[in-house]
Amino acid sequence: MNEMLENISPVDGRYQAVTAPLREFFSESALIRYRIFTEIRYFVALAEIPLPQLESITEKELGVAENIGNQVDREDILRVKEIESRTNHDIKAVEYFIKERFEAEGIGRYKEYVHFGLTSQDINNTAFPLMLRDASEKVIFPALDELLSVLGQMSNTWLKLPMLARTHGQPASPTTLGKEIMVFYDRIAKQYETLRSIPYPAKFGGATGNFNAHYVSFPNIDWVGFADRFTASLGLERSRITTQIDHYDGLAEIFDACRRICTIITDLDRDIWTYISIDYFKQKIVEGEVGSSAMPHKVNPIDFENAEGNAGIASACFSHLSAKLPISRLQRDLTDSTVLRNIGVPLAHFLISIRATLKGLKKLGVNQEKIYADLEEHSVVISEAIQSILRTINYPSPYEALKGLTRKNKTIGLKDIHDFIEGLDIDEKQKERLREITPFNYTGIIPKPVE
Repeated sequence: MNEMLENISPVDGRYQAVTAPLREFFSESALIRYRIFTEIRYFVALAEIPLPQLESITEKELGVAENIGNQVDREDILRVKEIESRTNHDIKAVEYFIKERFEAEGIGRYKEYVHFGLTSQDINNTAFPLMLRDASEKVIFPALDELLSVLGQMSNTWLKLPMLARTHGQPASPTTLGKEIMVFYDRIAKQYETLRSIPYPAKFGGATGNFNAHYVSFPNIDWVGFADRFTASLGLERSRITTQIDHYDGLAEIFDACRRICTIITDLDRDIWTYISIDYFKQKIVEGEVGSSAMPHKVNPIDFENAEGNAGIASACFSHLSAKLPISRLQRDLTDSTVLRNIGVPLAHFLISIRATLKGLKKLGVNQEKIYADLEEHSVVISEAIQSILRTINYPSPYEALKGLTRKNKTIGLKDIHDFIEGLDIDEKQKERLREITPFNYTGIIPKPVE
């Protein structure tokens, strides 16, 4: 708790209880672990070709190397940072650390094939996508799954509950509360499906993307095929034609998909906030919580406001990542390096937004009495139905006739509408059909429940 009070960013401070699961993937320690893992997996892949100089390596020795990549502890991470303080180069520090460990574990004769032929971005542009993929699959996707589950349940529960729609903020043809929630379920589900379909890209091709060092050293090896297989073994899709760094178009696609979901969540939060403000929803009171420092009666929709604010920060960061990363001067400049280190920031705000939205949704209870009262008060909304039916029986100027009734400076109730129907020059059967329409049954085609 005391450490939390000293953090600059609320991501690691105020909201650390929500964002803590992301530390495993986006902290400095995590980055070092992923880099060591990538370097070791590459070394093992070279031994499996095998390179002539690695033909003599034994299964036991390969196991020793693999353990270095799979069992990185805090002492290892501190040692890497100590080396970096001298080299002022983070990837070189990882390389030197692994070579130290090779010496200590008795496999030092193979150490010059650690980081063989690679540039720093071969490691970074493999490690960062792995971090992003693992964080998404283990933290972000489960949160989105829960959000969709809750929205689906709410939609199904209130699917047939009639509700006054409001277009331009004005009373409009009725809908149902469940259907309107289903709109957000459907939008998020489609963007989520798109997000999950995007492959995680990796760059692996040497100093300028052409395997120069690999090819000049071992010209008879199919290095393109090797790199494709190596990245595929990690669950990544290699960007084949690159400069020194990945072009990041694939990551940009992922960030843009995340940003679109943030936009939909913002839209959801604002709508729910508005429904709370017009008393369609009541919020469950949590014992001990204070709504206002001055007004004891208030229960503010703070969860949806918090979610909206964090979705906005996430969207802005995602936009910057997707706009900046694909731009690099000539074969590379260093601007991508510092930007890449921040990919956990928008994901953290994204997660906070999802969790806050879920927290707010779980507090909601429907105020059916208020919803029904609004429908009764605005019976005029069935005028659309009446003029549409009148059109089908060739009644003259039906829209204009209803406009004359409804655009008066007074509340138009169901009795006024029935009096209007009675005065129409149509047969009794058609009048009865019109009288059966109410704001409670004029809800159109209700979608099927969410499965």
